[in-house]
Order: sequence, then structure tokens, then C-alpha cells
Amino acid sequence: MIRNIIFDIGNVLTDFCWKEFLEDKGFDQEMIGRIARASVLGPYWDELDRGVWSDEKLLEAFISLDPQIGEELHRAYGNVTGMVKKRDYAIPWIQELKKAGFQVYYLSNFSRRAYEDCQDALDFIPYMDGGILSYRDKVVKPGEKIYRLLLDRYGLAPEESVFLDDTMRNVEAAMALGFHGICFRDKEQAGRELALLMAGG
Repeated sequence: MIRNIIFDIGNVLTDFCWKEFLEDKGFDQEMIGRIARASVLGPYWDELDRGVWSDEKLLEAFISLDPQIGEELHRAYGNVTGMVKKRDYAIPWIQELKKAGFQVYYLSNFSRRAYEDCQDALDFIPYMDGGILSYRDKVVKPGEKIYRLLLDRYGLAPEESVFLDDTMRNVEAAMALGFHGICFRDKEQAGRELALLMAGG
């Protein structure tokens, strides 16, 4: 029986709008491309997204990829308010699940900087029953430690829990521990798969 619904925050309950964010900061298309190659599209983005590196170490890493845009990188990522936007359906979906009797949690590699700067986009969190953030709990996914930490902290049984994430390797890692898993593409697809799981299909 499914009792717990566990959401990844990024790209499931929120939308990551880095291009629009950089446009709003006044960067032209050429500079947006250079900043993207040194950050979002670069080899260090996982560390930024996970929030496990200090700001100084990240900036050093980005500058090593493109030494000429250090100031632009600093300006771009000094405050990331506006980079993350809440999905319109986030709170209604959480409320619907709660009304149906499910416990709702989050399990996310959401970064410290984004969490601090994007509070308006995260106003669905108080509607949830708890969760794990990688930067705060010093664990990242995929990895057994982060999934077990969630189970232990809230006394959850994996076979009673469904994990929704937009990355298949994260879903597979959770499923290896006994979770049910849904690889999220959009709310309609995830809703259909969730309904099947709840019906035992």
C-alpha cells in the first residue's frame, strides 16, 4: 500500500530557468553562451546544483574554464533569485495528495544558494511533511545514504513510498532500496503512473 509520496524539487515542483535568469540580468546572447559553458553546461554544474562546494571553489572552477569572465560569473551567481520558479501545480498537487491521506516529502540536491535566494519559489515546502536537502544534510543523490536518511528520519518503509525524480539514475537508485519509482516527464504522465501504483496496477 502506498502511503508516502516523495518529490525531487528540481524540475518536478520547480522549473530551472537559467537562460531567462541571465537575460534578466542584462547579459547578451554571446555572454549567456559563455557563462552557460562555464557553469550550467560545464563539468562543474553538479557541484553547484548539489551545493557541496563553497562559492569560492565554484568560482575558481568556472574561471578555470573561462578566465576572462570572472566578474560576469560573480555577478551572475552572486544572487540567483529568479533562476528557480515554482510550477503552477506544485501546491495544488501537494494539497490533493495530502487530502487523499498521503504523507508528502521532498528529497533533493537543491543547492544552498538557490534555497536561500529563491524562497518565493519554494513556498510549497511548508505544505509538505518534511524532507532532505543535500547541502543541509551533507548527502547527495543518487546514493544509498540519502535515501536511507529519509527513511530513518521519518520512519518510512520503502515499499510504501513512491519517489518522483526527473533523472532516471536517481529513480533507479531509490528503487534498488525498495522504493517505487517514477521518472518524471510532466505532471500528467506522473499522475497517471502514480494512479496506477495506488491502484496496485
